[in-house]
Amino acid sequence: MRESGSASAEWDAARAATAIYTAHYESLLRLARLLVRDPATAEDVVQESFIAMHEAWHRLRDTEKALSYLRQSVVNRSRSVLRHRVVVDMNAPKPAPDMPSAEEGAISALERPAVISALRTLPLRQREALVLRFYAELSEEQIASTMGISRGAVKSHTARALSALRSVLELEV
Repeated sequence: MRESGSASAEWDAARAATAIYTAHYESLLRLARLLVRDPATAEDVVQESFIAMHEAWHRLRDTEKALSYLRQSVVNRSRSVLRHRVVVDMNAPKPAPDMPSAEEGAISALERPAVISALRTLPLRQREALVLRFYAELSEEQIASTMGISRGAVKSHTARALSALRSVLELEV
């Protein structure tokens, strides 16, 4: 049984691709890794280049230059990957500014020795209101429930406590 011309060409393409793969895959992979700096992406680039070479085998004028074709394909596909990364990076959502919230600022202020010392001078209810608000991060409603007082009383205790703390801390500075 004789093979037809196209079946013979496919067989030649498969044999050539296998031979080149066996002899040059590692060097092509190293080239791609150096270019894209990611092993998984480098493997994809090389595999896609081999597939493209196999599919274009019948269009290659000089099959002796198949390795050159592969190297150029690896370089071009690597460039495409890098261009894609640039576009993705340019269009990536901007991260939120790394600024502490007001509560975080209050908590860090509570942890300072001067503030802790000033807190000790406050009446018990005012101290409780501040600690529950800024350290435990409770809402006014939750503070009112915890302390057994109205929301208005929570606001009043908190405002008086902050004013007293400001006065005490300004004297120390």
